[in-house]
Amino acid sequence: MVYLKPYRMTLFIVFVTAIFSTIFTVLAPLIIGDVVDVLSEEIIGSSNDLGINYQKVMISVLGFFGIDYQKVLTMILVLFVLYIASSVFSYIQQYLMVNVTQRTVARLRSEVGSKLSRLHLKYYDTHTHGEIMSRVINDVDNINTTLQQSITQLLTSFVTLAGISLIILYLNPILALVCLLILPISAVLTKIIVSRSQGYFKDQQINLARLNGHVEEMYTGHKIIKAFGREDKAIEKMHGINDDLYHVSWKAQFISGISMPVLYFVQNIGYVIVCIVGCLFILSGSMSIGNVQSFILYSKQFTQPITQISTVINTIQSMLASTEHVLDLLDAPEESSDPAVSPDFILKGHVAFDHVNFGYEKENPVIHDLSLNISPGETVALVGPTGAGKTTILNLLMRFYEVDNGRILIDGVDISTMKRPDLRKIFGMVLQTPWLFNGTIRENIAYGKDDATDEEIIRAAKMSYADDFIRLLPKGYDTVINENASNLSEGQKQMLTIARVFLSNPSILLLDEATSSVDTLTEVYIKEAFSNLMKGRTSFVIAHRLSTVKNADMILVINKGQIIEKGSHHELLKQNGFYAMLYNSQFTDVNMDETFKRIENEMYGSFMTQT
Repeated sequence: MVYLKPYRMTLFIVFVTAIFSTIFTVLAPLIIGDVVDVLSEEIIGSSNDLGINYQKVMISVLGFFGIDYQKVLTMILVLFVLYIASSVFSYIQQYLMVNVTQRTVARLRSEVGSKLSRLHLKYYDTHTHGEIMSRVINDVDNINTTLQQSITQLLTSFVTLAGISLIILYLNPILALVCLLILPISAVLTKIIVSRSQGYFKDQQINLARLNGHVEEMYTGHKIIKAFGREDKAIEKMHGINDDLYHVSWKAQFISGISMPVLYFVQNIGYVIVCIVGCLFILSGSMSIGNVQSFILYSKQFTQPITQISTVINTIQSMLASTEHVLDLLDAPEESSDPAVSPDFILKGHVAFDHVNFGYEKENPVIHDLSLNISPGETVALVGPTGAGKTTILNLLMRFYEVDNGRILIDGVDISTMKRPDLRKIFGMVLQTPWLFNGTIRENIAYGKDDATDEEIIRAAKMSYADDFIRLLPKGYDTVINENASNLSEGQKQMLTIARVFLSNPSILLLDEATSSVDTLTEVYIKEAFSNLMKGRTSFVIAHRLSTVKNADMILVINKGQIIEKGSHHELLKQNGFYAMLYNSQFTDVNMDETFKRIENEMYGSFMTQT
């Protein structure tokens, strides 16, 4: 209703056109009844003589013998006018409703699209890509279809019910009572059916989202599935989800589908009663044949809106489930609001962590009371076991997540007082997993700098040593990277993401295993290029191969979200602690069982006590 509110005037016009369209349709049976009365007077005779003169019937049909042509033709002309007027108002109603529906759904899609960019990253961590896609596409499309069809049908059905009720009460209150008794019976039966099927419709949308998530997972990971021979397991899981969706959908559609035959049964009983009682009224002379004919037509029209309302209710149930999914997404927690303006300061590159605490879940902290001071232009390496919190530190620097306690400062300015876009322009980030979008190589390199010239793009590609392989491609820099970038190797994709950072020329570098996918020789070249880029810039480097961080100004050994050692490469080797243990395990012939045992003890804190 909130989304429809801006179009309340248009909806009012839709309501008015629905009334006029329905009124013209509802009046038609009255005129048909009058036509029947005129014809019956000539063909059948008076109501006291019910014998049919078949000869007169044939003559009348062939030549309207003895019938008032003018009166009958006038009535038929009025019927045509009524039906044409009804169609015109119905057209206007549909035209306006299409406009309202498409604008409403367009706004909804726009808000969903904007919401996706404002969502807290935790939402993406807890929902599969397929589930999110299902909410954005399937559920919104379901809302679109239902709004388009249901609102006009509901309006028309209710107006038809009201109009027919008034006319049948005017024609014969007793017969009208028979028709009106259908309403509460139909309403009770519909309520029972709807209450049973609503839960199944909700489960149907949930299982549809599960199915989309699994299909997306199978598609993106199909190489790994084949490599490990898990096709049968993937298909088995697919069949399991599909079976769940089948059973839930079957129950939802079957139970909701019961409403139609049940309502038809009740309505047909009412129709039969109307016919019988109407004949009795004709015999008693209290109603004409034309009036009974009109009443029979009204009784059929009277059941039609009830059937339509029942059908619309079934459709609305599915829409409500979709609406719930979409509104859940729109109501999901967003990133905290930014200040209106970022504070002005001269960027030098001093970074400080002041007693920072953070956990992806409150009950499971990842960073514990982290305090750190990094001077401008320093290269800081973060090393430690997997899950120690290295990448989390970079995520906090970029404000992908907000700290629970403490502050992160850049040149003395709390990053929480800066607008996120202004903050993130400071950084250049290369992730371990490269990301490229469907577009040309030129567009992908220039992703962070819209006004980049061709010369700048080529220079960045040369600095990342990507220029050689790009020129060997059929269309060079205009080669289109297909979906998932499957027409490039992992190393080539990584080199393009590195070129993107070179082009953006950031003030602070964040490198998370930036050369993990390239060959050894290319890695040497890129390290040299990075060394040139790092000069005068504060840099954070995450690396598991410790040979890549030997030249760092400071190495921070992270374990369980805490700095357990820090210093230069040579200083840490002299300490013969955790770093030395990790380094020697990579480059010397040591007892690996003993090394891993010591590392495991360190992870649980006992080694810390010993050192």
